[in-house]
Amino acid sequence: MWRRIRAILVARNREFYRDRAGLSWNILMPIMMILAFAFIFSGDARDVFKVGVVSPDLDAARVHVPFLQTRHIRFIRLEAPEQALGKVERHQLDLLLDLRGEPVYWVNPDSANGYVVERLLLASQSDSHGATPTRMSVSGTALRYVDWVLPGVLAMNIMFSSFWGVGWVIVRYRKNGVLRRLKATPLSPFEFLVAQVLSRLLVVLGASLIVYLGASLLPGFTMLGSTLALLLVYVAGALCLISMGLIVSARLRTEEVADGLLNLLSWPMLLLSGVWFSMEGASGMAQMMSKALPLTHVVEGARAVMIDGAGVVDVLPQIILLIGLAVIFLSLAAWLFRWE
Repeated sequence: MWRRIRAILVARNREFYRDRAGLSWNILMPIMMILAFAFIFSGDARDVFKVGVVSPDLDAARVHVPFLQTRHIRFIRLEAPEQALGKVERHQLDLLLDLRGEPVYWVNPDSANGYVVERLLLASQSDSHGATPTRMSVSGTALRYVDWVLPGVLAMNIMFSSFWGVGWVIVRYRKNGVLRRLKATPLSPFEFLVAQVLSRLLVVLGASLIVYLGASLLPGFTMLGSTLALLLVYVAGALCLISMGLIVSARLRTEEVADGLLNLLSWPMLLLSGVWFSMEGASGMAQMMSKALPLTHVVEGARAVMIDGAGVVDVLPQIILLIGLAVIFLSLAAWLFRWE
C-alpha cells in the first residue's frame, strides 16, 4: 500500500515541478506580496491624527498658524468644508479647520481623537497669542469598519467572479477544443465575446445581490445613497472587469498560465484600490498607481453612494470612465482573440 502511495506522491510532485508556470507563480507570489506592502507603506511612520484644512496654500499657512506645524498630525488640504463635514461626523477626520477669513473649526464632541486635537489647537493658539478660532460642533456616530469595507468587498467579489468566470473558462474551452468547433459556425469573435460578457454579467450581479441582501440584514447596515446609483456603479465595474478578463484569455492555451496572469492583475488591484484599507496613508506613488486601476473607481463610487449618500449624478464620472474602459478592453480582446 505504502509503495503505491509513494509512487503517486512522486508522480504528482514531478508533475508540479515540471509545470514551470505554476511553480514560478507559487514562488514569486509571496515575494511580490511582501514587496507590494513594503511599497505601499514606505516612508515615515503613519500619523496619529487627521485634520482637514481649508486653505488656498497649506504650506504658506504653516508659517502663520503654529498648529499646522504640530508633528504626528496629517493635515489634508481641502477646497471647501462641505467636502469633509461628513467625515468629521463619522470620526474619519478628527477636526476640520477653515482658515479663509476668520478661523473656524468643526469637531465632533463624541470623538476621543477630536477632543485631543482640539486641545492641541487651542493650546497652540494660546501660546502664539493668536485669535482663537470659532468652534462649531457636529454630531454623528463613528463609521464602523464593516460599513466602510462592505462596498470594497462587493467590488472584490465582482472582480474575482469576472476574471475567473470568463478568462479562465475560455482558456479551458480553447484547450479542450470547444472553440475549434465554434470556429466552424458563422459566429464571429466579437459576437462570442459579447455573449460571454452578458452571461457573466448576469451571474456576477446575481451573486452580488445575494451578498448585498445578506449584509443588509446586519444591525446598523449603512446605505445612505441611491440604490440605482449603486447598481450602475457595479454594472459598469463588472463590464470593465469582465472585459479585462477577456483580454487575458484571448490567446492563452493553458489554465495554469491564465491563472497566473489573472492573479497578476487581481492582486495589485486588491492591494492598491482601497478595498481593505484607505490609501490616504500610502506613499504618493502608490496613490497615483491606485487612480489608474479600474477597481479603485468601482470602490470609490460604491463607497460614495453607500456611506456619503451620493446619487447618480455624483458618481457619473466613475460610471462613464468604467464604461469607456469596458469598450476599449472589449474591442482589444476581440482584436486579439483566436479560436485556436
